[in-house]
Amino acid sequence: MLITTTANKFLKRKTTIQLNGRIIDLAQPVVMGILNVTPDSFFDGGKYKTEKKILERAEEILKEGATIIDIGAISTRPGSGGASTKEELERLLPACMSVKKHFPEAFVSIDTYRSWVAMKVIEDCGPCIVNDISGGNFDGHMFDTIGKMGVPYILMHIQGSPLVMQENPTYEDVVRDISRFFTDRVKRLTKAGVKDVIIDPGFGFGKTMEHNYELLNRLDAFKVFQLPLMVGISRKSMIYKLLETTPDGALNGTSVLNTMALLGGADILRVHDVKEAVETVKIFEKLKASV
Repeated sequence: MLITTTANKFLKRKTTIQLNGRIIDLAQPVVMGILNVTPDSFFDGGKYKTEKKILERAEEILKEGATIIDIGAISTRPGSGGASTKEELERLLPACMSVKKHFPEAFVSIDTYRSWVAMKVIEDCGPCIVNDISGGNFDGHMFDTIGKMGVPYILMHIQGSPLVMQENPTYEDVVRDISRFFTDRVKRLTKAGVKDVIIDPGFGFGKTMEHNYELLNRLDAFKVFQLPLMVGISRKSMIYKLLETTPDGALNGTSVLNTMALLGGADILRVHDVKEAVETVKIFEKLKASV
C-alpha cells in the first residue's frame, strides 16, 4: 500500500509551523478552507461580497473542521487577468480584518502574490500565512518581506501567469523541473530568514491534465524536501474535464483525488468543501492507524 513506504521511514519531515507564537500541528493532515472575496473565481466567485456573507462562510469553514481559512481577493483561474493592487487590497483587507476580529483563534492565510499587499494586511490585521501562487515570480520583494514579517509562506510552483499559463505548458520532467524550482526558492527563502515554508506543486497552474496526474502519481517525490506539502485540487478542471462535467459536479472526484493526495504525503488540503475533506482525512487516518 502507499500509506507506508521506504521513503516515509527515512525522511523526517517538518510537522509544525508557527504563526504568531502559536503552533499549527501537521502530524496529522489538516484542511484549509477557501474563502474567495472575488467576483470572478472559477467556482464560487461573487458569493461572498458582503461582511455578513464573509463571516457566514468563515464560520462554516471553522464549524466543518478546517484548521486554516485562506482568504483570496484576486481570481487566478486560467485566463484571468488579475486585478489592480488597489482592488485587491480593498477586498482583502476588510475581509481579513473582519474574520480576525470575529474569529480571533482562527489561523488565517492570505492568498496574494504582492509583497506590499501582504505587508499591509499583516501590519493592519496581525500575522497571517502568505499563500503566494507565483512562488516569488511576480514580486521580487516577496521573500524579503516574508522574512521581515516572520510569517509562514506557501511556496507554489507556476509556469507562466494565470492569463497564459495553460497555453501549451511544457516540461522535460514535470516532477524534476518543479523540484529544481523548489530547491532554488527554498534556498532563497532561507537566506531571507523565512522560518516556515510550505511547498505546493501548483496543480493546474501551467500544467496539462497529463502533467497534473503525473504530479499526483509521483507526489511522494517531494518528501525529499522534508517540508509540509499542500495540495489544492478542489473542483479543478483536471477533475471536471476528465469526468465531462462542471466544477459544480466535481465534488466526488475532488474527494477521490484528495484521498490520493493524502496517500502521496499531503499535509494540507486546500478545498472549497471542508466537511467532505475533513471526513476524507478522518478515514485516511483510521486506515493508516490500522497498518
